[in-house]
Amino acid sequence: MINQTPATLVLDRLQLPYTVFRHTESVSSLEDAASQRRQAPAQVVRSILFRVGEGHFVMGLMAGPAQISWAVLRKTLGQSRVTMAAEQEVLAVTGYRIGAVSPLGLPTPLRMLADESVFLPEEISIGSGERGLAIILRSADLRKALPDLEIGQFADNR
Repeated sequence: MINQTPATLVLDRLQLPYTVFRHTESVSSLEDAASQRRQAPAQVVRSILFRVGEGHFVMGLMAGPAQISWAVLRKTLGQSRVTMAAEQEVLAVTGYRIGAVSPLGLPTPLRMLADESVFLPEEISIGSGERGLAIILRSADLRKALPDLEIGQFADNR
């Protein structure tokens, strides 16, 4: 079993510490993934791809079960219409399958937004690019790996 992905290669190149976690059981939910990783659900960071126009995409990072505020997202992007990318678009744009998307190691740079809650826990986990494999790292190191990340309040707090 190889634990090297485009995402881990980025962290290696930047000399940022991380741990690769391989799930030995199937993952049925975000809460299940967190439990297997011995983390709270808020420590699991989801990388979500949004379509903002024909051929234009933005990635959003959300902590745990938090949902993105569509109104805030549209306002931030200056778009009246934003949708989640389709499965085939996610693979084409990120090189990763849904359920394993990482903000690291993308084939082409993307604008990235992160809810500030992503950086509240000291330790978080992100997708590795391979299903069943996660990257556990310090939230401060994720910030170092993504210097152009736009951090704000994107969660729907209803």
